[in-house]
Amino acid sequence: MADVNVDEFDTEVQNEEIEETFATSSVLEKPKVKLFGKWTVDDLEVSDKSLVDYIAVKDRHAKYVPHTAGRYAAKRFRKANCPIVERLINSMMMHGRNNGKKLMTTRIVRHTLDIIHLNTGENPIQVLIDAISNSGAREDSTRIGRAGTVRRQACDVSPLRRVNTAISLLCTGARNAAFRNIKSIAECLADELINASKVSTNSYAIKKKDELERVAKGNR
Repeated sequence: MADVNVDEFDTEVQNEEIEETFATSSVLEKPKVKLFGKWTVDDLEVSDKSLVDYIAVKDRHAKYVPHTAGRYAAKRFRKANCPIVERLINSMMMHGRNNGKKLMTTRIVRHTLDIIHLNTGENPIQVLIDAISNSGAREDSTRIGRAGTVRRQACDVSPLRRVNTAISLLCTGARNAAFRNIKSIAECLADELINASKVSTNSYAIKKKDELERVAKGNR
């Protein structure tokens, strides 16, 4: 009888251990998704409330490598779901000689993020988000035709267009700065993003944004 009791006790202990193992395994969290295996996206914040839905970085938009091969141009507004770092990479593939070279621009952006972290000590994706938030003009001018005459009228800019123009201006500024310059395109893009995140007038995108808003103010 003593042997039977010992066996029953051992079986109960084993069952309890198995249940504890299952309980702890279910509590275990998923591994955090880090961009390029380095940069976490959990603590990122979009300071401008109107752009929260259009700067895709967290949750299902978090990626290890920003190369999703999604068909974001197939439908209107679908590109708002494209990860923001991938949108920057796609925008760097401009001018005929760079078309389609996504691996090249991915490498450039990866180096850019490393340079930003070395210079600022901050999460480089947060610097990118701040730069995009600061570089999109809130007011622009549109053409209104009446009776054969065309005039400019100031208008508000939608959040998606603000993100689009900000990314375009940041990439254009970096491209112009790197042309016939000893500095690499990654260094120039890093400088552009850091200056734009600080709202510095040394940034090409900030200058252009101020110019657009000044012209729009005159056309009210």
